[in-house]
Amino acid sequence: MVARLVVAAPASGHGKTTIATGLMAALARTGLRVSGHKVGPDYIDPGYHALATGLPGRNLDPHLVGEERLVPLLLHGSAGADLAVVEGVMGLHDGMLGTDGYASTAHVARATDSPVVLVVDVSSASRSIAALVQGMVAFDTSVRVAGVVLNKVGSTRHADEVVRALESTGVPVLGIVHRDDGVVAPSRHLGLVPAAEREDAAAALDRLATRVAKAVDLEEVVRIARSAPTLQGAAWDAADEVGPPPAGPRRVVAVAGGRSFTFRYAETVELLDALGCDVQVFDPLHDESLPEGTSGLYLGGGFPEVHAATISANEPLRHAIADAVAAGVPTVAECAGLLYLCRSLDGAPMVGALPADAAMTPRLTLGYRTAVAPVEHLLAPVGGRVTGHEFHRTHVTPSAGADDAFGVAWTSAHGEAGFGSPTLHASYLHTHWAGHPRMAARFAAAVHAARPEEGRHRWSSSQDRERQRAGAGVSRPLGNGSAWVDVRESAQGGLDTPPSRSSRPRKREVPPAAAGYSTSGDPLRHHGDAEATDGLVDLAVNVHDGPRPTWLDDALRSALDDVGRYPDAREAEAAAARRHVRPADEVLATAGAAEAFTLLARARDWQHPVVVHPQFTEPDVALRQAGHDPQHVRLGHDFALEPDRVPDDADLVVVGNPTNPTGVLHPAWAIRALARPGRVVVVDEAFMDAVPGEQHSFAGAPAGVPGRGRQTGTALPGVLVVRSLTKLWSIPGVRAGYVLGDPDLLADLRAQQPPWSVSTHAAAAIVACTSDDARAEATRRAADVGRHRAVLTDGLDELGVHHLPSSAPFVLARVGPGVHGALRDAGWAVRRADTFPGLDDAWIRVAVRAPDVTRRFLAALAQVRS
Repeated sequence: MVARLVVAAPASGHGKTTIATGLMAALARTGLRVSGHKVGPDYIDPGYHALATGLPGRNLDPHLVGEERLVPLLLHGSAGADLAVVEGVMGLHDGMLGTDGYASTAHVARATDSPVVLVVDVSSASRSIAALVQGMVAFDTSVRVAGVVLNKVGSTRHADEVVRALESTGVPVLGIVHRDDGVVAPSRHLGLVPAAEREDAAAALDRLATRVAKAVDLEEVVRIARSAPTLQGAAWDAADEVGPPPAGPRRVVAVAGGRSFTFRYAETVELLDALGCDVQVFDPLHDESLPEGTSGLYLGGGFPEVHAATISANEPLRHAIADAVAAGVPTVAECAGLLYLCRSLDGAPMVGALPADAAMTPRLTLGYRTAVAPVEHLLAPVGGRVTGHEFHRTHVTPSAGADDAFGVAWTSAHGEAGFGSPTLHASYLHTHWAGHPRMAARFAAAVHAARPEEGRHRWSSSQDRERQRAGAGVSRPLGNGSAWVDVRESAQGGLDTPPSRSSRPRKREVPPAAAGYSTSGDPLRHHGDAEATDGLVDLAVNVHDGPRPTWLDDALRSALDDVGRYPDAREAEAAAARRHVRPADEVLATAGAAEAFTLLARARDWQHPVVVHPQFTEPDVALRQAGHDPQHVRLGHDFALEPDRVPDDADLVVVGNPTNPTGVLHPAWAIRALARPGRVVVVDEAFMDAVPGEQHSFAGAPAGVPGRGRQTGTALPGVLVVRSLTKLWSIPGVRAGYVLGDPDLLADLRAQQPPWSVSTHAAAAIVACTSDDARAEATRRAADVGRHRAVLTDGLDELGVHHLPSSAPFVLARVGPGVHGALRDAGWAVRRADTFPGLDDAWIRVAVRAPDVTRRFLAALAQVRS
């Protein structure tokens, strides 16, 4: 019999992966042989299971393999093991929509007759947890909930309260795991970072195993697993599924692996082995040729978008794969493999075997699919039906083949998708070949039928290599695939084309005095522009690196016609008022946010001003220059705003949202909690226009005020909002901004403002940047910022660099002391963070830039840290 249990939860986010993987590792430490399994199609969690157990991680998914194969596959994967641990998916009873829980964790638990251990996040409740667990037990009595592990417990008293309440349910508490961010795996745009991509994965798993072993009753867990009844039937066997292999010698199938291609099911390799194929793994990041004797290519899933720069730089392998595909080597490409075969990925050249281009998108495509082949191709006959799943944040243009070379691979309820030919299949669809063994058989038959060409068995592009040795360019397709261009490699490994103005190193020598530090001697007067000196790539200044909109440049040029007259900001204030649905007397135009803080400091005789730190330091400077002594209040855990930290008698509170330099976006309720009679709250929203939908902004009209258009309910009496146009619109030299708020407060600021301080060009910029065109463009730019920021944060995750979740066009990262200076020496300007109160020299602030610049920066950071 197979001792087994299922680790489930009421919903996603309760810690299933952490506890399940910790259990596997802790049980393996006791000398038990443990097999790890995952409900659903996920590839990443089984990677952690394999690390914990030393055995391949395997999936149990009724949609992908059929319910009838669940027990055989469980028996196969657990053969020789003492105990099988099955990690669930989503909530215990959550499955395919509209199917009453098909493919849910409960479905798999019933099909395999396995007891369930619930993992419950109790961080936000105590006695209510008992009601939750009781509901999970009673909802479907055919699923046996045998115990519960309490996760993210806050204190001993908290745990005692929950345990007492659970006594009434009859469900035993198997473990109490306290909060510990050190045992949480980092995540990226498609979930957790794969174990194979984490240098610290083994060490993190060791910490997790130790913690779970201390917190969970392992003996009781084993007893529950051994209470599972004996499973009936035979174990799955690859040879039985596909029959004898084709006649002839074994053939080499080259399988993409390494850090960029980590997704494939264990049974895929086993089926290919049974079909007379020797799987040899190659790494698209480092290997310059395919394995010798390659007769077939399997390019599975992974994260090529994270590693695009390195993959693209490996030209010999890209050309070798292009040659192989063109020569008719049977090729399967799923999701990441599809991106790899495209002409480009986020602008980085790829293999170019497909007439398509790929790019990251903010939209997640996720779900099960049932697809039909409209034409015969490598993996399916005409009308062949398969089940699979999609999981990606990229888009390929065009999305499907439509010519003589490549036809449509699949049709489904979601339309036509993928590229197919007699020797190629490339699509986003992930399939589990254990559920569709004929796909493996078709591929293997094509591999055996293919004739490896003598002299080309390493599939290398010898002509290109000879041209490189001679210093000549390498021919590559242009982005539209309509022509070819001859290009040369620069010394930095990129193309000799003019970089964008944000990434173009200027050639003048950097004076010693300009080594990234303000010469004023006051750290509060230090700003990013002091770091962005000539000769460095600028990731220190948070100005958008894209071109300005044509309509903005036109407005600034037209303003020259009016510079013969004294400036008048009233039209600009009216335009900003319309933008935020306020009357004009609730807007004050300023020469940027810096002037607004100067006016604020002088407007009243503040008795107890408070600046919440770390944040933009100019309010501090302005208050001191006006004769005040501002108190610093530090942000709380994870740099979150905790209103009760602000003294009750504070009559002025200044806070950024999102905060510079942390990028943290504080919820509206937290800022609202700062407001009270006799207090002015100033919210610096200089970066709010980079937040999609400007969530949690207080720039809108106060709720309940007639005639204000949208009743947003976000603005408050006594709250002033400072906005800047410098960052998103790339006009730091214009000095344009405005303040929104109560007319009486603004009158006090206006009384301190010198005449004509808002220039003609600044007024024109305010009018242009608050127009309907600007709102549409701001929405697009905010989406770009989010997409480009993900490239940066994913790369930092890959390097194991701690960083804060950011809603701004920059990211605060803890890289360690000395890295800031080392990056400058390597040609990169990033913002030092030790001039912000509350931070030290281990932190840097990195501006979001275009993906190609970011990837070069990440490579430099990796080199510096190594």
